[in-house]
Amino acid sequence: MRILLIDDDVELCALLGELLAREGFRVEARHEGWQGLNRALEGQCDLVVLDVMLPGLDGFEILRRLRKQSRIPVLMLTARGEDVDRIIGLELGADDYLPKPFNPRELVARVRAILRRYEPRAEAASGRLEVNGVVLDPGTREVLVDGKPIELTTFEFDILELLMQGAGRVVSRDNLMESLYNRKATPFDRSIDMHVSHLRRKLEASRPLIKTIRGMGYQFLRAPGDEA
Repeated sequence: MRILLIDDDVELCALLGELLAREGFRVEARHEGWQGLNRALEGQCDLVVLDVMLPGLDGFEILRRLRKQSRIPVLMLTARGEDVDRIIGLELGADDYLPKPFNPRELVARVRAILRRYEPRAEAASGRLEVNGVVLDPGTREVLVDGKPIELTTFEFDILELLMQGAGRVVSRDNLMESLYNRKATPFDRSIDMHVSHLRRKLEASRPLIKTIRGMGYQFLRAPGDEA
């Protein structure tokens, strides 16, 4: 797996490069925004670690432009305490975020958790799901709503799959966090909520499909007559 670091902190990139290399990753760095975007768009990397504050082109604009052409997973680095930065990053399509300063080992864990979602899986056991007019095919990673194809990111697809597998039941935020990120949810972690919000905008043109159960989690709604 090849990791692209886009950060103007040369020393940090060198440190992370050595650590990730010891973990078996191939790592390269870009320290300016346009260079980072152009390299990411070449399609030769498997994951981007992207800082918000960059010369030339900031991380938000890089992510905005990247998402118009690519689904490559992105781990966003934000300033600690800047909740707005994290929310904006998730709204623009970041897969996860990590506030600076951070423990380098946590970054490695986050990178591995993201990449696990992109690994090919033995899909035959999962089977095709069809609930309330939504069809999800794990083998092809395709989703149809009332016969219309819907374009989802990998994380959105995996959240939808978990919710549809438990259709009619509440799936907790902790369950989603542990399945997707391999960590427990915290009261201030908005990543799952933002991904679910994106899912709703894409799926619910004609009717509600995902219900928020306050303090518990989310429920994928069955249609009347759907088998329990």
